[in-house]
Amino acid sequence: MAEPVELLICTTCKRPGFDPEAERPGAMLHKALEGAALPANVALKPVECLSNCDYGCSIVLRGGARRWTYVYGNLGEGAADLVIDGATRYAATQDGLVPWRERPEHFRKNCIARIPPQEAP
Repeated sequence: MAEPVELLICTTCKRPGFDPEAERPGAMLHKALEGAALPANVALKPVECLSNCDYGCSIVLRGGARRWTYVYGNLGEGAADLVIDGATRYAATQDGLVPWRERPEHFRKNCIARIPPQEAP
């Protein structure tokens, strides 16, 4: 069985000028992903504030002590299919390193951070 992966969705993010009364894009994205067909080893988790508000909704893909962790931004409520594609590719790796050309284009252009594994190989 594949190692567990966490897909963290910031549910509080907003860009400057965002209507404070409107539902947050990350909360809408999380709702869209709750019923989605994510790989069995991917756990969807809502989180509050990833401190990346200027770049829209952000997500994190992480998994285990030997995988790289990625933070992606500029996502919105309509990005569910994109996130599923990226999470599926990430979950299929042993080390979290999806070859650059195989990543969804949005992930290639909106990577906020790449964090090394706790246990470097």
